Amino acid sequence: MYSENNKEIQKMITNYFEGIYYGDTEKLETVFHENAELHGDIGGAEYRKNVPDYLEGVKGRRSPKELGESFNMKTLGIDIIGNIAMAKLQLPMLGYNYFDYLSLAKIDGRWKIVGKIFAHME
Repeated sequence: MYSENNKEIQKMITNYFEGIYYGDTEKLETVFHENAELHGDIGGAEYRKNVPDYLEGVKGRRSPKELGESFNMKTLGIDIIGNIAMAKLQLPMLGYNYFDYLSLAKIDGRWKIVGKIFAHME
């Protein structure tokens, strides 16, 4: 069961990475639970959004792919306990070096991001 959940989570993370890299908000919408919240620290500035506001921001910016950036996003770790999990990711893009912690829950048989916290580290 762990192996199956790990594969499902990796697939969801791939969709998350691709949604961000290509600016594909439809793909991103599939990985977030509708009530997820995003909190972060970007160079000391607080960032807080809900999913619709986050997706609008992604729509309104040029994607890393459009900017000619190489795809360097990677999974640093996944911890699964039953139907919950945490994923630690690194997303160097748009001039930042982001580290994300995603809170995940298996809801109606599908893994979803129910919370995202992140920071930019130099």
